[in-house]
Amino acid sequence: MPAVDTNLLVRYVVRDDEAQLLMVQDLVRDCIRLQQSLYVPVTVALELEWVLRSSFGYDKNTVMGVLSDLLSAAELRFESERALEVALHQFRNGRAEFADCVHVALAMQAGEAPLWTFDKAAAKISGARLL
Repeated sequence: MPAVDTNLLVRYVVRDDEAQLLMVQDLVRDCIRLQQSLYVPVTVALELEWVLRSSFGYDKNTVMGVLSDLLSAAELRFESERALEVALHQFRNGRAEFADCVHVALAMQAGEAPLWTFDKAAAKISGARLL
């Protein structure tokens, strides 16, 4: 199964470079035709959230919508998808950064909780504790 880097997903979402968007759309069509999905590493999901927020000014609600749509896309398969879904839920309902929500969700998925932190906002996530 082929994998994608953050910059491909950025082009797919933001649509700011027509030539690159067309290449990504062709890749997606080819994978669908071959009955393959594109693998998205969890690090790519983290970077995508950061790029959308910091480089393109997406607000929290817009980022959550984009991530939710991508998680439900049949042509994409995310590493640790269940943990990302939990993290997105925690992000939606709290004040912690998405990355912190992912850290906690992955630790919990691995059965390695709590996640100790000095970050007061992160410590409010279920499964995290303030040291």
